[in-house]
Amino acid sequence: MSLTEDKPQAAAADESKLFMAERQQLADCIRMLEKAEIIDFNGHCSIRVGDDRILINQGNCQRSKLTFEDIVTIDMQGNLIEGKAKPPLEFHLHTGLYRARSDVRAVVHAHPKWSTFLTMTGHAYKPVFAQGVLPGEAPVLDTPASINTREMADALAGVLGDRPTVLMKSHGAAAVGKSIVEAFVLAVYLEENSYRQYMAMQIGDPYVFTAEEQAAAVEKLWTASLFQRTWDHYMAKLDG
Repeated sequence: MSLTEDKPQAAAADESKLFMAERQQLADCIRMLEKAEIIDFNGHCSIRVGDDRILINQGNCQRSKLTFEDIVTIDMQGNLIEGKAKPPLEFHLHTGLYRARSDVRAVVHAHPKWSTFLTMTGHAYKPVFAQGVLPGEAPVLDTPASINTREMADALAGVLGDRPTVLMKSHGAAAVGKSIVEAFVLAVYLEENSYRQYMAMQIGDPYVFTAEEQAAAVEKLWTASLFQRTWDHYMAKLDG
């Protein structure tokens, strides 16, 4: 066989390895979020792997014991391309954000406790520690309804705009990123800041970072190496 004939096979093998690695990375992400109590028996994450394909966890999987075999491939209409089970009912949340944002390669949707407390009581998310600046404004979709239709997904995308995170009143949160590592870390920072904000509010009015302090935090902390370090911190907990 000639070298030119070998090239397509090698490229296909490389693509297959990358696909498997992304499935495993997505499974790790969901397990880390579950261990951190940011998702529970619900919640889902996805990675865009093509113009019309995404990887997402199947809807009925056990999040704490999830493996790469629980990751399915669907198209942007939610049709199952690869896998043995249906995607979550809220797959529209993911496809809607991908349609609206060509820069987004990964989405995390969770039902975190502390940030949801804020939306339940009408308190806006405020950056009260450095990493809490990175999720941005975290605007709120003013309904607790499930994002299980295209219309609801478009409404959520409209509230998100060009930001990295969005909250849903009495429901949950979504974070988007250029990678699943970035989306995961932003979801973690969103919830950690919400916890600190909530706890500080029990004592008094928490200090909120100024615009200048927020800009400095983004410049210093929005780096791939620091995102990876946070990811690795939570990955290590899976082995414990």
